[in-house]
Amino acid sequence: MSFSWPWALLALLVIPLVLGIWWWMRRRRRRSAVRVTSIALVRAALPGRTRWRRRIPTALLILGLAILAIGAARPQATVPVASTSTTVMLAIDVSGSMCSTDVSPNRITAAEKAASTFISSQAGGPRIGLVAFAGTAAVLVPPTANTQMLLDALKGLATSRGTAIGQAILASLDAIAQVDPSVAPTGAKTAQTAKGAGYAADAIVVLTDGANNQGVDPQTAAQQAADRGVRVFTIGFGTTTPAPLVCGSSQINSGFGGPGGLGGFDGNRGFGGGSNPLVADDGALQQVSHTTGGTFYKAENAGQLNAALSKLPSTYTVVHKNIDLAAWFAGLGGLVIAVAVALSLWWGRIRRVADQEITPPGGRTPNR
Repeated sequence: MSFSWPWALLALLVIPLVLGIWWWMRRRRRRSAVRVTSIALVRAALPGRTRWRRRIPTALLILGLAILAIGAARPQATVPVASTSTTVMLAIDVSGSMCSTDVSPNRITAAEKAASTFISSQAGGPRIGLVAFAGTAAVLVPPTANTQMLLDALKGLATSRGTAIGQAILASLDAIAQVDPSVAPTGAKTAQTAKGAGYAADAIVVLTDGANNQGVDPQTAAQQAADRGVRVFTIGFGTTTPAPLVCGSSQINSGFGGPGGLGGFDGNRGFGGGSNPLVADDGALQQVSHTTGGTFYKAENAGQLNAALSKLPSTYTVVHKNIDLAAWFAGLGGLVIAVAVALSLWWGRIRRVADQEITPPGGRTPNR
């Protein structure tokens, strides 16, 4: 349990003050009892309250004050909450390396099939949106419950040059902001959310087989997601084994040469040196997930990709949120104090009735 206003716990200092006043009043009462006449002996003969019963109202009053003081500090509990309004943005890499045949028949076809299976399994569940990214990112389908629309969009994926992972995350965030008012768009300022607490009921899944080489740095985009409480789950797809790049004509954009291949490069060559464009940057993807509170998955074949996607719903459909307990503490504290006052008045009434019964006719009880 945490506190929004921890300084309000200083109100607990009122409890020693109440105890001091109670002790002083009891001491004063004992001194007065010395001056009481013989009627005090009669009262002593009556069945009175036991010591523990005399102290119950005081104990309840102190307990009620303590509960109210804790409530004033705005206690919060982090609890798992099942989300009923989850939005999932599925961002799929369509860079040229997705034509690699190290995953049969090639990476992009395997990704399409796995994404289709995932979307079909979520029918009637969360809203799902689709983002495709290569040198830039585009929202193909905004968040929707229309499964068929999503499946149709997957059939039209075509590869292009470049890998803009950071841009894909930002595009996904903006798509979520369109349907979830609690998530600010990327251009708006937002208060930073503590990692692990208060996650939004939304998630981004990034499936890529390469390293970012265009646009916004993925870590910069990940920080924007973290500030909004949106988790990013990353999947590093493909092996490190060189393989030819082969795609069908419908899977290649016009700038890549003729059908069945990617013009002038294959799986044994890069784009002119540097890191291998056919290998996912697992380290960067892990960092993105760590920053946002998500999880990184490694998938070197179609089976592992399906397994990674199947694990996601149990992860993002239950989110951890901070529940404000101040109202509960205020209600409980007020109830305990009310019981203390009621018991005090009730037992005091019984005491007064007993006093009246033993007071001599025409006389009065001596002052104490």
